[in-house]
Amino acid sequence: MQQRGERNILCLQKMLRKMVMMRRILHVKGDVMCTMLLLVLFCLLLYARQVLVSSGWDRPEWKLEIHSSTSSSRTLLGANGAKVGQESPGQLPSSPSEPQLPACRPQSKSKPPQPKSKPQVKPKGKSRSRQKNVVPTKATGNPLPTLPPFDFESYLREKDNRNFKLLIDQPEKCHIGAEEEGGGGRGSTTAPYMLIAVKSIAADFDKRQVVRRTWGKEGHFKNGVSIRTLFLLGVPRNRTALPLWDRLLAYESETYRDILLWDFEDTFFNLTLKETHFLEWINSSCPHVEFIFKGDADVYVNIENILEMLQGQKSDEDLFVGDIIVHAKPIRRRSSKYYVPEFMYGGGLYPSYAGGGGFVMSGHTARRLSTACQQVELFPIDDVFLGMCLQLIGVKPSRHRGFRTFGIPRPSAAPHLQTFDPCFYRELMVVHSLSVPQIWLMWNLLHDPKLSCHNRTSPTSWPFRWKDKVGDAGEETDYGEKQVFVTH
Repeated sequence: MQQRGERNILCLQKMLRKMVMMRRILHVKGDVMCTMLLLVLFCLLLYARQVLVSSGWDRPEWKLEIHSSTSSSRTLLGANGAKVGQESPGQLPSSPSEPQLPACRPQSKSKPPQPKSKPQVKPKGKSRSRQKNVVPTKATGNPLPTLPPFDFESYLREKDNRNFKLLIDQPEKCHIGAEEEGGGGRGSTTAPYMLIAVKSIAADFDKRQVVRRTWGKEGHFKNGVSIRTLFLLGVPRNRTALPLWDRLLAYESETYRDILLWDFEDTFFNLTLKETHFLEWINSSCPHVEFIFKGDADVYVNIENILEMLQGQKSDEDLFVGDIIVHAKPIRRRSSKYYVPEFMYGGGLYPSYAGGGGFVMSGHTARRLSTACQQVELFPIDDVFLGMCLQLIGVKPSRHRGFRTFGIPRPSAAPHLQTFDPCFYRELMVVHSLSVPQIWLMWNLLHDPKLSCHNRTSPTSWPFRWKDKVGDAGEETDYGEKQVFVTH
């Protein structure tokens, strides 16, 4: 009996050992199985990601939404241009008499991977964002607004160099013969009533042409007032993108006699130099002009409304009218084209200034500004710089709601409305951000004798009678992102 009991005990011990061994084995196999399962899932994720990368679905759409200026609209602190800056090559003519010709751009060879993306193009019914993802990127020669970053330190080192040579001049632009004015041929000369000065770049021949043929047309208006037009340019920064640019401007100047060209690079941050040199030119070559309209080439201007507004205004007194921005803050966001670091401008707010799309000033104010701007340190944002000069001479700019340098906001009652009704523009003075076809179309629509706008009153009531609020800016924002009627 005792031996049988010992055998039973030994059997139980063996069974316990086997059970412990099996438990250990099963536990180890469970860990291994979990590990293997995780590895399989990880491999599946890698494979799915590789499929998405090869099909292009992981490309972020916002990278394709970056626009080159023009101007920068240019709008307050980018654009759009190209003016963003504003300097985007446009269409070039083969001769000065042809306003629309194919663009002159360097040809770029197709990259090997590009043909692979063609079969992925969706039918026309698909959304534009999907189509953008599959179109191969082409070399346009336009750098992104923030790449490379602007060298502010170099700008500060060279900002005292503010005197550049005038390469193309129009010394007779402000000399109007007495015969032309109807003075009986006495041989004397007089200055124009209004001088239109338009900021432009060498490549934008088509924009200059549409201005010449529409709102910037020279001649005489009601009451015998005379108007003359000038285009303000600098030397192209990328000369290879526009071959024979100097010949183009020379031929254009010979044909139209309205080009002023200075020997500084025509960049967004050099628009301040364009401002100071134009004011110097006014002092030396057109000191007796009564009023000046200065603006961009991508605006539509109702010159008749501006002339009506100026009735009763004295040219020998201070006058500065436009879309005035007050309490604007410097933009500290590095991704913005209008970024200004604190070491360049440490103030919390800019002085009041006019949107650069278009404003009107008297000849008296222009002559005073010419002197004041020589005393103010150059600032890379030309609109703000001019506001600093106005502050120095103690002139408060006047805000007129007919100047819409940020476009026409959609009414809150119809947020999805997109219209190009000329009756929206008939009561205005300046509307920014229009393309060449839009300017041509609006000019002809507004001058169509069959045009009928109901409930029309005086075209230039002061202040402007629309009740929406535009123009004041108290937040750090890029103003070119506003939704306007003219956006298609």
